[in-house]
Amino acid sequence: MNFWEKITGSDMTKEMKTFESRAKKLPADYQTAWKQINANLWPHSDFTGRNLMPILDGVLGLLEETAADGQRVQEVLGDDIKGFCSALAGEEGAKVLSRQVARAAQQ
Repeated sequence: MNFWEKITGSDMTKEMKTFESRAKKLPADYQTAWKQINANLWPHSDFTGRNLMPILDGVLGLLEETAADGQRVQEVLGDDIKGFCSALAGEEGAKVLSRQVARAAQQ
């Protein structure tokens, strides 16, 4: 990423477009969950929102893997998407996501 991309955020715009095209390939219930996750994570962003890019990428990867395995989205995220997002955005976010991915891989 060059200086101009960092200042304008054009790199993030490209990344978000990539996320959205990946999300469109998910089943409908997963797409709905992705939209809710996206909406609930942004209040936890830093000034630029760059801190959320790896989290969003990880969550989308989790959704892609579990959808491919045929799991229901509620099995993966539970019923409290807002709480799921708060946990991801908090200090324990990476650990929670890792546990979710590990659990999904075992099933």
